[in-house]
Amino acid sequence: MEELDFIFDYVATIPVFLLIFVVVLLKLSIKFVPQNRAFLVERFGKYQSTKEAGLNFIVPFIDKIAADRSLKEQAVDVPSQSAITRDNISLTVDGVLYFRVLDPYKATYGVERYVFAVTQLAQTTMRSELGKMELDKTFEERDQLNTNIVSAINEASSPWGIQVLRYEIKDIIPPQSVMEAMEAQMKAERVKRAQILESEGDRQAAINRAEGEKQAVVLAAEGEKSEQVLRAEGEAQAIIAVANAQAEALHKVGEAANTEEGQKAIQLDLASKAIDAKKSIAKESSMVILPDSATDAASLVAQATSIINKLNVKN
Repeated sequence: MEELDFIFDYVATIPVFLLIFVVVLLKLSIKFVPQNRAFLVERFGKYQSTKEAGLNFIVPFIDKIAADRSLKEQAVDVPSQSAITRDNISLTVDGVLYFRVLDPYKATYGVERYVFAVTQLAQTTMRSELGKMELDKTFEERDQLNTNIVSAINEASSPWGIQVLRYEIKDIIPPQSVMEAMEAQMKAERVKRAQILESEGDRQAAINRAEGEKQAVVLAAEGEKSEQVLRAEGEAQAIIAVANAQAEALHKVGEAANTEEGQKAIQLDLASKAIDAKKSIAKESSMVILPDSATDAASLVAQATSIINKLNVKN
């Protein structure tokens, strides 16, 4: 009876062991690869396949995950180092390298420690590029320097399955003596620019003063000219007005002279003027010689009337 129980218990435990074995096999054979990562699978120590993101299967106890590579962009600090420029100035330079893995197979089997390799390549390339430039150009053409470094690194690292996206120089530190010389040069440049600006200001001020005086003279001349023109126009208008008034007066006198009352008024006016003229002559001289016919005021009036009549006949 005991033997039957032992056999029954042994048979009952077999499915349990099988279930556990199946579960272990499934666990070892199923691999979930995260996004932007790649698993490299080796079979008996030899590369077998690359598993990308998602659900993947491998053969348990035969296949193994040899490498786990990130396909994301990575940033690595490039340690500071000394470099000599074209004009023999020693600089201390550091930077940041941005790259990503394009081919996980090459990054695993093409180079040992690809991050270390690309960092060392960045340092040597940076020293080489700085050696082609003078000190002033390293500050002015930093973007061009970064571009040249990226191009050189990509050309050298293509067998490693790595793409360098960009390289940024963080600090360029020259020696203390060079910094002092550069500071003195910048100070001299600032003083020079200040003096140039001051002289330009004085020159512009002198030009503005000369222009102002010129404009003042021109405006004064134009004002005098306008005044003379206006004065002449005023005098001309006054003369014309006087002439028009005299012509109007003569016209009215002539019209009045055509009437009988006008003739009498003219005779009276002429007689009065003749008498006044004689009085004036008598006051200025003690001796006055006049023709006999002119001693009579009536004759004078008659002569004047005759003259007016002749003029009226002509008109």
